[in-house]
Amino acid sequence: MEIEYSVVPRLDPDVFLSVLHRSGLAERRPVAERGRVEQMAANANLVVLARDARSGEAVGLARALTDFAYCCYLSDLAVDRAFQRRGIGRRLIEETRRAAGPQSMLLLLSSPDAMSFYEAIGMDAPRNAFLLPRER
Repeated sequence: MEIEYSVVPRLDPDVFLSVLHRSGLAERRPVAERGRVEQMAANANLVVLARDARSGEAVGLARALTDFAYCCYLSDLAVDRAFQRRGIGRRLIEETRRAAGPQSMLLLLSSPDAMSFYEAIGMDAPRNAFLLPRER
């Protein structure tokens, strides 16, 4: 199966929701709040989609916020469970980093069950990060 990767100018909220549900990431996102999901999709300024080349169906995505010069926050990395363990997540990160630019640092917050994936692909876990959690 061939997967095509592309930076898209706009993330369709329905595609976003579909991939979130099929990946399992919906458990950690406000998917029941349609307006909030629409804002999340509309305000991302770097989105990379992974699509099945034959069907055109989105099987993964990387949704990020970046200035394309210094930093890139990868907010969502989601791959359909049926397509996991095929290098799609790694490739989405590579394409996001390429699009953000070589001078941009890429930062993400991992869910506890994905820590080993990020370590396995060579990402460092910083000791100098701080977090103010969202109010809800």
